[in-house]
Amino acid sequence: MRENRGYQRFCLILLLAYLALWTALAIDPLYRHDWLLENLLVVVFLGLLLWNHRRLPLSRISYSLIFLFACLHSVGSHYTYAEVPYEAWSQALFGISIDETFGLPRNSYDRLVHFSYGLLLAYPVREIFFRVADARGFWSYFLPLDIVMSTSMLYEIIEWAVAEVVAPDLGIAYLGTQGDQWDAQKDMALASLGAAIAMGLTLLINRRLQRDFAREWDESLRIKYHEPLGEERLARYRDGEE
Repeated sequence: MRENRGYQRFCLILLLAYLALWTALAIDPLYRHDWLLENLLVVVFLGLLLWNHRRLPLSRISYSLIFLFACLHSVGSHYTYAEVPYEAWSQALFGISIDETFGLPRNSYDRLVHFSYGLLLAYPVREIFFRVADARGFWSYFLPLDIVMSTSMLYEIIEWAVAEVVAPDLGIAYLGTQGDQWDAQKDMALASLGAAIAMGLTLLINRRLQRDFAREWDESLRIKYHEPLGEERLARYRDGEE
């Protein structure tokens, strides 16, 4: 009971901290219509997390990673990703230019968030696959990477469609391409890289600490059903054999 109370308190603190930040950044964003579009998926995602919290409570690690990503996204939606003033912040706090130090030719906050999408959310996705689909061994690392890559691609398509159909007047402010014709491809590549790093680190930790790691890995790649599917299985269904 004490552990459960501590867990619930931790989750509540994260939720209240995020809502406080979200509320503060909802006040006078740079482009109100862009902010609304950027937060549509946030509302849906947060609603799903709260709705599933009792039957599928995630670990503290997963909730913390989701919290960090949500905070990064909230900052980006307040200023728009192309105009987050991190240069002014770094100059004021540390007296250095991030863009000059790393040779960045443009505002790269959106690149950071796309990379963080993979780095921070691949682990929560893995936890869901592991606990719901019983994905183990190789598949417990590959499927989260695959989901991050595919949803990153899907987001770029949705972003383009929204900009074209729902809010064509927002244009560049919403897409944040900053004149780069390969912006979408680079964003997807960074999300994939972040997820690959997250899953690589998770694999190394589990390989070191999990006693049955090798057995589980081998079992996940073993063929479970030796008969083909497709028309073979359909014929069995038709004949009432299965």
